[in-house]
Amino acid sequence: MQRLTALVFLLVVAAICLDPAVAQTSIDSRRPPIIDMHLHAFHLDDGEPPAVNPVTGRPSAARTSAELRDMSLAELERYNIVKAVASGPPETIGRWREAAPDRIMVGAFVDEASPLPDLARLRAEIQAGRVHVLGELILQHRGMAPNDPCMEPYYALAEEMDIPVGIHTGIGPPGTPYDPCCPNFRVTLGNPILVEEVLIRHPRLRIYLMHGGAPYLQETKAILSVYPQVYVDLATINWILPREEFHSYMRELVRAGFGRRLLFGSDQMVWPEAIGMAVEGIESAAFLTEEEKRDIFYNNAVRFLGLDEK
Repeated sequence: MQRLTALVFLLVVAAICLDPAVAQTSIDSRRPPIIDMHLHAFHLDDGEPPAVNPVTGRPSAARTSAELRDMSLAELERYNIVKAVASGPPETIGRWREAAPDRIMVGAFVDEASPLPDLARLRAEIQAGRVHVLGELILQHRGMAPNDPCMEPYYALAEEMDIPVGIHTGIGPPGTPYDPCCPNFRVTLGNPILVEEVLIRHPRLRIYLMHGGAPYLQETKAILSVYPQVYVDLATINWILPREEFHSYMRELVRAGFGRRLLFGSDQMVWPEAIGMAVEGIESAAFLTEEEKRDIFYNNAVRFLGLDEK
């Protein structure tokens, strides 16, 4: 009888190990924590054809805003992403926050289609703990540089309230200036060197350069060298760029001594699977030690956000 019981037990264990869904859950439940510094809570026009993932060529599995939210939150859970800085339209980000209040941190979002937020209301939202980051600031798509004078009161507020600022840097999708959304987009407006005057005027301001400042490697290294309060996230480039190109760029930042200033981000927009693709982009970097990967995935964000002080 004991032998029969033992045999049944072994068969059950084998079945579990052979079941991909169960095995995946088991593996993921043991993942160390991750912080995603760059996520979006966007609205889908229900009934519209789903957007095609630019890497896989497959349409998004999410067909409604609710599906996009629920599928994205499920991916965060799957990869043990314990905190995620999410930005998007206020009404949409509010629903995400309600669904996962302990996981979602709210970023005040600015892009070509959204006006700059009312300063008094933004201050009230920060004071109430409903906004945690100023960003993503996609100023480039509006035809604005990071050091545009109209941004000055927003940087002053972020410095006063001691919240981080996430600024879109680098480039955009092919053909962006020809898209009706963004006729004022210019590649030159994404140069990270344009944040220098902001840093001079606001020495206590914590800024992270989104998208790693790519492809402006030398300018990014220069800013990181001189301004220790600046970090960079690796969002988008960790899954959209060819893997060799991304690893080469990240390797240069690590070799330059900035491994403790790199932040993980997915830039999930309308493709929930992008979260896992972004994680894999870091995990597959053979030149990184396990300690360096933990810094990028978690430790650096804890330090940058001040979570180790709370």
